[in-house]
Amino acid sequence: MKNFSSGFHFPDQPRISEERESTEEGKLPQQEVEKGSEFNNCEWDFSLSTVVSSKDCRGAASNTLGVIEFDPSNTVLATGGIARKIRVYSLKSLLSNYDNQSCGSSSDTMADLIDHVDACDYTICTPAKLSSLRWRPGSDGRVMASGDYDGVVTEYDLKTKLPIFERDEHGGRRVWSVDYSHSDPVLGASGSDDGTLQMWDPRCEGGDCVASVQPSDARSPVCCVEFDPFGGALLAVGCADRKAYAYDVRKMAGPVMVFHGHRKTVTYVRFLDSRTVVTAGTDGCLKLWDTEDSRAIETYKGHDNSRSFVGLSVWRNGGLIGCGSENNRLFVYDKRWGEPIWVHEFGAVAAGGSSGGCGDEEGAFVSSVCWRQVGEEQCTLVAGGSDGVLQVFLGRRKSLTLG
Repeated sequence: MKNFSSGFHFPDQPRISEERESTEEGKLPQQEVEKGSEFNNCEWDFSLSTVVSSKDCRGAASNTLGVIEFDPSNTVLATGGIARKIRVYSLKSLLSNYDNQSCGSSSDTMADLIDHVDACDYTICTPAKLSSLRWRPGSDGRVMASGDYDGVVTEYDLKTKLPIFERDEHGGRRVWSVDYSHSDPVLGASGSDDGTLQMWDPRCEGGDCVASVQPSDARSPVCCVEFDPFGGALLAVGCADRKAYAYDVRKMAGPVMVFHGHRKTVTYVRFLDSRTVVTAGTDGCLKLWDTEDSRAIETYKGHDNSRSFVGLSVWRNGGLIGCGSENNRLFVYDKRWGEPIWVHEFGAVAAGGSSGGCGDEEGAFVSSVCWRQVGEEQCTLVAGGSDGVLQVFLGRRKSLTLG
């Protein structure tokens, strides 16, 4: 597992550089920022709405965004990563047309360029690098959990910006993922390099562990945990043993399903609906599974992923899947087809629209993605890079035309 010992590190990839010029201060021409899009036969029009970066790009490796999460209201998002900071943004501050509800309009021709300092509502400094964030359901967006490189799970009160609960039962081994149950929102779970999945409850004395399981006999690292967001009893787990597992939280003695098909580490598991889950692996593919019989339904290929965590997110209302790539591109798949329907190259984006920014660093990659879980005809996708740049995309379903 040495490939995961340094976290969101930089794979050896060819340098990707794209010359871009700004025609207006703080703007990027839409035809340029969408130059990486190669698939025009999909049902969706996507456009880059906003780029959030820093004026000072020095030390870009320390800015890698490892996680992006929307709050339960889908109006606020948070980011975390190598910089030891939780940054919280209101969607209103990121989208200039937010009040007009004109998301995804193909007539939009310019992307806004703003600085993290101006866009961020507030920042919480953390003692360690962050690998995971999750808002606690039922807390009105006030409580968030983080998993860090020191093996600690911390809950923060976002109103006071102070920690209110902490546990470190993973023995100092890196926590890769945290999540909350949707049927019992106080119940949480974490997965770690120590090879265990742990469920915990702050209501218990000392926040005692409710259950602890070791999915792999070889004690391979647990890279991802996710409760069924539809309120079911399943808890999905992705492991470095090339398998994903599903547990019944009412009886954690052993997995009720094993999803076997990836050739390398399973880095992410996401519920697409109440009957299917999507997994991502460092074998460079995503897979869709039936949770009734553990059957593989579809395999998605096109992105590059052999070493790093590049993010995985699903838009449940539209059946779309988003992931990053080690060639510094953002990929969108439709659950029905194995090939990508849209690709966007991050390339070079710096304040003022000039090339040669953080995105031009050799080995740069898209490291995190997150869909906003609202709407059916319009969508919002946020992606972050290994250079700390945040990009916000809007999508609109194309109108049907009769020939």
